Amino acid sequence: MIVKKLHEAGVSSEHAYLAAFGSIGLSLASWLTSRRNEDLERADRWGIFVGEWAPTFFALGLALANYEQREEEPVDLIGVG
Repeated sequence: MIVKKLHEAGVSSEHAYLAAFGSIGLSLASWLTSRRNEDLERADRWGIFVGEWAPTFFALGLALANYEQREEEPVDLIGVG
């Protein structure tokens, strides 16, 4: 249901994969920035917090890719039965 709503909203698997890779980059950038400006423990927490988004985006990308593939398959009405 969520995947269908995302697909109808125009989100594709490529968008989710880009968000996942962007989250990895943002995680590294936030960790490096926080490390310079704050203590190490807080920097680690920021990097981990943002880094936890990547698996979710990859999972959504896979779910959307499966949905897109099923949507593209032709329906065989003759063989149904």
